[in-house]
Amino acid sequence: MSEKYTNSADDEMRPEYRRGDLGKGVRGKHYARYAKATNLVLLDERVAKAFPTAQAVNEALLGLLALAQKAMRQPSNPSGRAKTRR
Repeated sequence: MSEKYTNSADDEMRPEYRRGDLGKGVRGKHYARYAKATNLVLLDERVAKAFPTAQAVNEALLGLLALAQKAMRQPSNPSGRAKTRR
């Protein structure tokens, strides 16, 4: 297939295809399902350099999440000193 495909008004479907066989098209039919399953996030340039792959981003965020959850489970000690038993 060495010749470049062009989309012009002269193009026609192949004879084996009939427009009537394709049914009525519905614009955006699957958009809601697609959007629900897709979370695209634009990263700051500095973050993208530090975490160049999706796996690296996910590992870093999961680590941060685990750390935050651990911090939430620990009882707070406002004095910053370890409690001693007497």
